[in-house]
Amino acid sequence: MIELEPALGSLTENEVEFIVVGGVAITAHGSAYITQDLDFCYNRTPQNLQKIVAALGPFNPKLRGFPSELPFIWDTSTLRNGTNFTLITDIGDIDLLGDVKGVGTYSDLHPNSVVIEIWGSTIRIISLDELIVAKQAAGRPKDLLVLPELEALREVRDNPDIIK
Repeated sequence: MIELEPALGSLTENEVEFIVVGGVAITAHGSAYITQDLDFCYNRTPQNLQKIVAALGPFNPKLRGFPSELPFIWDTSTLRNGTNFTLITDIGDIDLLGDVKGVGTYSDLHPNSVVIEIWGSTIRIISLDELIVAKQAAGRPKDLLVLPELEALREVRDNPDIIK
């Protein structure tokens, strides 16, 4: 299971431009969903890639699902030459997404993202509406299973009198 406090703390301390998009965002929107990892969409500017390398480097990131003896260099060149990365780190699994299926890039997500406070850090999470679109677009069984709850949360958000 991901250790969220050090992960989010390091990202915010290094001023990484990121938006949480996966299970952590689902939970932040009020779901009972439990996640094992941290998924975030990141700004792909050269400066931000340097910040990501600095933020996650202390946690020894490696490519998840690849043989441990496979060489992997964690640097800005690696991030520049890819888009999406599934990593295993000393604090758990972290997925870096340059593009989120159905909703786009960091620049696309940023205007509607929601700012929250967690463990003394201010972070951005994907909006509930865009989260629903992303889960529909992903279409994996685990994404489709959480859709009814996300849609119910949106219904309550849009009609607060529904729970009275």
